[in-house]
Amino acid sequence: MYFSNMDSQAIRSFNLFGETGEMPDVIHVETIEKRSRLHDWEFAPHRHGRLHQVIAIERGGGVARIEGTAHALAEGVLINVPVGVVHGFTFQPGTVGRVVTLLAELRDELLAADQALPGLLTRPAVVPAPAASWPVLAGIETEFEGRSYARAQVLRSLTGVLLGLVARAVAGAEGAAGAAPPPQVRRFLDLVEKGFASGAKVADYAARLGVSATHLSRLCREATGQPASRLIAERLLREARRNLAFTTLPVSTIAYELGYDDPAYFSRVFQRETGESPSAFRARVGRG
Repeated sequence: MYFSNMDSQAIRSFNLFGETGEMPDVIHVETIEKRSRLHDWEFAPHRHGRLHQVIAIERGGGVARIEGTAHALAEGVLINVPVGVVHGFTFQPGTVGRVVTLLAELRDELLAADQALPGLLTRPAVVPAPAASWPVLAGIETEFEGRSYARAQVLRSLTGVLLGLVARAVAGAEGAAGAAPPPQVRRFLDLVEKGFASGAKVADYAARLGVSATHLSRLCREATGQPASRLIAERLLREARRNLAFTTLPVSTIAYELGYDDPAYFSRVFQRETGESPSAFRARVGRG
């Protein structure tokens, strides 16, 4: 599930089993130890294009590096790793736990009945594991290793329960789950996630959603506290930070990949939004 040899020229998006086709099983389950021993318990920052992971630590610990922020890991925590999130780990030798991996499409299918849960599970988090999660994880592992009748259905159901418990833990850590955004805002955020580097403007997204740009911005502000234009800008800025922090790509290349025609303009925007130039940001986070 993890690899430590990351190409420094770009953030590695690992195409593991199923990411470029169909997953060979309903989900995948393995122990932290199984692959960690192959890599000296160290996994460089990387991300997955279609996979969602839940990592549970029963004993041991270490450090998780998620989007450039270090999180201490202790016994009894769950790590929620959504699609596209840059993450890496340093585990203490002998750490015991499980890694449950599923395609984002299956996650969305399992959560289709509850509008609030997908939003919670798109947030990376390190949270205390609810007591109920441990028997569910054990059941998932048992079903995964076995070949009993209705195995696929049981795995889907247990995975749905696990995702619900993860969402509950994330909501608890944040104080409250909050109201689910309306469907149009959720669709807008999905479109932005897929096309943030296309140069599309609010009006372009609004047209695809069949609403006016003004109406879309009002919905976004009511649901998130920010207008649609700000949500687009923040997604671009987040990707810029990722590439500056985790790659050695030239600033000009990053600018072009994010849809900017003029790298100098990209640098001005980055400076305005963050208070420092791209090169200064990269130097500060240790990639200069």
